[in-house]
Amino acid sequence: MNITVLGAGAWGTALAIAAASETGVRHRVRLWARDAAQADAMAADRENRRYLPGARFPAGLDPFSAPEAALSAMLAAEDLIVIGTPMAALRGMLQRLRGLSMPVVWLCKGFERPLDAASDGRTPLGLLGHEVCAQVAPDLRAGVLSGPSFAKEVAAGCPTALVAASRDPEVCRLLVEAFHSQALRVYANDDVVGVEVGGAVKNVMAIATGLCDGLQLGLNARAALITRGLAEMVRLGQALGAKIDTFMGLSGLGDLVLTATGDLSRNRQVGLLLAQGQTLQQAVDSLGHVAEGVYSARTVAQRARWLGVEMPITEAVVALLDGRLRPQEAVTRLMGREPVAEIR
Repeated sequence: MNITVLGAGAWGTALAIAAASETGVRHRVRLWARDAAQADAMAADRENRRYLPGARFPAGLDPFSAPEAALSAMLAAEDLIVIGTPMAALRGMLQRLRGLSMPVVWLCKGFERPLDAASDGRTPLGLLGHEVCAQVAPDLRAGVLSGPSFAKEVAAGCPTALVAASRDPEVCRLLVEAFHSQALRVYANDDVVGVEVGGAVKNVMAIATGLCDGLQLGLNARAALITRGLAEMVRLGQALGAKIDTFMGLSGLGDLVLTATGDLSRNRQVGLLLAQGQTLQQAVDSLGHVAEGVYSARTVAQRARWLGVEMPITEAVVALLDGRLRPQEAVTRLMGREPVAEIR
């Protein structure tokens, strides 16, 4: 299979390695970097020293760079295109790929930050990836690859399980063929909404859990926070038409547990650093990578408000990121809420 991964960050690079690294040359994989100098360095070093140092490129992986305007013509012979950019760049990339016949899938997790922060009362403020695609490239055969996965472990061949989600069964089949291996299991799912909501909300909850651990509130508090975070995820997903079962799977509970508790989680690290007294800018600058929860928390909250969905943990994280609450005040606000029934 001929695969191109667009975006040479840690996650795009890790999946490109996974697709090309089975015995011999499993698939021919090209890894596109926007920065020509980065592409040249990766070709010379046979690794992505900037975002995934130490993960060697297999023989079937070729980095390259080209102007975005030229990508569509260059990809005409591919079997699968994987967009590995941050959420903020998804719309522009999908616009570039309009009209292509092969499946196009994305890895980014979150709600798109709207260009106009005002709402007319009719249009949702933040859009999920499949909603962005429906707006700008409705002709594409599209899907999403998600689930509990740290780039470093995937690149190292550690056992991992992911979800390939699309309403088109052929897109799911191609994703399984592209990435399923002895180290990487890929499960098919037609609930694109549920898979994307899980990927968006878990990043926000990871910030909250990092804050909880950074303040040394204890394991009881961590368990409660993760569980109630899952409840918020389910409520939002149901309001958007997702299946409840999806949130009990890899892209829901699985991704939430990993991102909220794993030390490789950038979103968890943001919460830990805020608990230590760092400013949001200091925390983000120290990571060196994108922490999607920082950028999607507000859009998750805005979409929830627009739908009338109650998400108190998300709202507390937004207030913390906006500087309206200090870390301990965020905890006090959550613990001081009126009692409610657990299942409602």
